[in-house]
Amino acid sequence: MHQPTDKALQARLDLVLERIECPKFLKNDGLGNEVGFWIFDYPPKSELMVREYLTHLTGKLNKHNHHFAHINIFQAIIDMLEARNLLDRTFTREKQVGADALRKTLSGPLSQDKVAKFIAEKAFKNKDLNKKLDFIILSGLGNAWPLVRGHELLSALQDVMGETPLILFYPGAYSGRDLHPFDMIESRNYYRAFKLVPEDGK
Repeated sequence: MHQPTDKALQARLDLVLERIECPKFLKNDGLGNEVGFWIFDYPPKSELMVREYLTHLTGKLNKHNHHFAHINIFQAIIDMLEARNLLDRTFTREKQVGADALRKTLSGPLSQDKVAKFIAEKAFKNKDLNKKLDFIILSGLGNAWPLVRGHELLSALQDVMGETPLILFYPGAYSGRDLHPFDMIESRNYYRAFKLVPEDGK
């Protein structure tokens, strides 16, 4: 039953490297004045498949001498909480009140603006100042949800990314207008971005 979906996803994944290396992506060609933010959405049940692919992809990109950063959003918020000595208290609090209530508790230290700024600092840190980043890859959103939400994070990142293209690997569905986390939560999470590889592969 799941085989066709996996095959369809694999066909799209096989096109990712080609899309990343084309001028439209690397130079924001043909995007008008819009920000070069791209989304690759995928079925949440295929998370492990996508993680394995990302290991393969980053290896290929390094061999092709691209200058990029791959940031795991979940690891980023772990690092943020550790830096403020909040991690252990966060785990305890989550057991007591649940993820939704925890999000309200952490709305200050983990505001989307602060997460975006942290990601940008982490991405550009330790890079050769003479070689700007070609692009940034974001993954790990599924584990970070609901503390971090895709449309809110992307909106906050617009202010700190400059002209650097960005790809978010998104566990859910992106219609081209709305982000639907895990492909089963109804939402009106509007965000205007570009689909890196649409379902038809075009």
